[in-house]
Amino acid sequence: MQPTPTDIQRFEPRSIKIRWSDGCETSLTAAALRKACPCATCREKKKGEVTQATPTMLPVLKAEEARPVDIQSMRPVGNYAYNIAFTDGHDSGIYTFEYLRGFAD
Repeated sequence: MQPTPTDIQRFEPRSIKIRWSDGCETSLTAAALRKACPCATCREKKKGEVTQATPTMLPVLKAEEARPVDIQSMRPVGNYAYNIAFTDGHDSGIYTFEYLRGFAD
C-alpha cells in the first residue's frame, strides 16, 4: 500500500515537511518542487531546454523567475494528490502522493 501524508507543515523559509503514514519524513524546498513541476507545460519546457542547450547560451529569466519562489497554497486533489500554487503565479501542477514520496527515496 502506498504511504499517504499524515501531516504537512511549513518550516524554515520556503520549505515544507511531509510526515508519511509509514513514519518517514520528507523535507522539500519550494524551489525544488517548482523545478520538478509535473504539469504538461513544465514537462514540455524542460524537454525543449535539453534539446536547445549549448555551452554558450545563458537563459534569459523573467522577473518572476529571478525572485525566490515560495509555496502560496496547497490544495488536496481527491485522495491522491495536491495542487501546489507558487508565488511566481504557477499553479497547474498536480503532485501525486507517489510523486512527492519519490523525493524521499
